[in-house]
Amino acid sequence: MYAVVETGGKQYKVSVGQVVDVEKLAVEEGQIVELDRVLMVAQEGAIKVGTPLVEGAKIRAKVLSHDRGRKVLAFRYMPKERIRVRKGHRQEFTRLQIEGIIA
Repeated sequence: MYAVVETGGKQYKVSVGQVVDVEKLAVEEGQIVELDRVLMVAQEGAIKVGTPLVEGAKIRAKVLSHDRGRKVLAFRYMPKERIRVRKGHRQEFTRLQIEGIIA
């Protein structure tokens, strides 16, 4: 059994027991969060596809931690102008463990 869920403007294919990193959520560590924007649910050969969402479907997940990803460097320069700009960015994310798919 698996599902496709949307959170933070991105889509994730999840199954029970899987650990997934999503865009940062405003939820404390250790709490249970329900993701209700489920786009598709597949179980035992039967597939439910929403238009755009599957009615009554939810994903229950436990918040394991909040962290920051690898640093991504952005570098901009203008030749012959003595302009050099280097910036770094670390995206924040929330690590979720999928506990159940309610279809």
